[in-house]
Amino acid sequence: MPRIGDLAPDFEAMTTTGKMKFSEYIKDSWTILFSHPADFTPVCTTEMSGFALDQSFFDEHKTKLVGLSIDSIHAHIAWVNNVKKNTGVLFEFPIIADIDMSVSKRYGMLQPGESETAAVRAVFFIDPAGKIRLIMYYPLNVGRNMEEIKRALIALQTADKYKVSLPLNWVPGEKAIVSPPKTVDEMIEREASDYEMVDFYLAKKELPKA
Repeated sequence: MPRIGDLAPDFEAMTTTGKMKFSEYIKDSWTILFSHPADFTPVCTTEMSGFALDQSFFDEHKTKLVGLSIDSIHAHIAWVNNVKKNTGVLFEFPIIADIDMSVSKRYGMLQPGESETAAVRAVFFIDPAGKIRLIMYYPLNVGRNMEEIKRALIALQTADKYKVSLPLNWVPGEKAIVSPPKTVDEMIEREASDYEMVDFYLAKKELPKA
């Protein structure tokens, strides 16, 4: 089971947009890989529709979406068509047909205590270097929070860009945490800075406006 900091396991698979070699598809891009338990199920339909409706947000943040479930490519295509006909929402991102469960097993999406035949609702945030940066797991009967997925993506990208840490409940526009001083000189320099000082080890600063 991959962990935060690991390189995302590579694989080849058939998807709704054609054959994919994962490492090549995600190269030099942020990627969110997410699994759902099954096609033609209610909670999964709301989740996949949520990703589709926010496609422009992920495009804006240069992030690719990749879905997955343990269903055939024929089932995926039929489901995509069904949702489009009934709601007008089109799943344009690739959905992996993991009928042999090989990708699900490689990513730890199969958790026997929940189900041995359906992937849990996993979300993997992968950076442009192919490294897993954040993992979320939800059970079969609870849908994901799309606002938190978007917030987490912005937080990861912001922390990388400005070399900062982000506090509890951080949202764009709020101050970030700067790393604690490592020397006495750095401590004295910090005390003379314009940072918001809670203490010498906890200081916040404004980030440039987007």
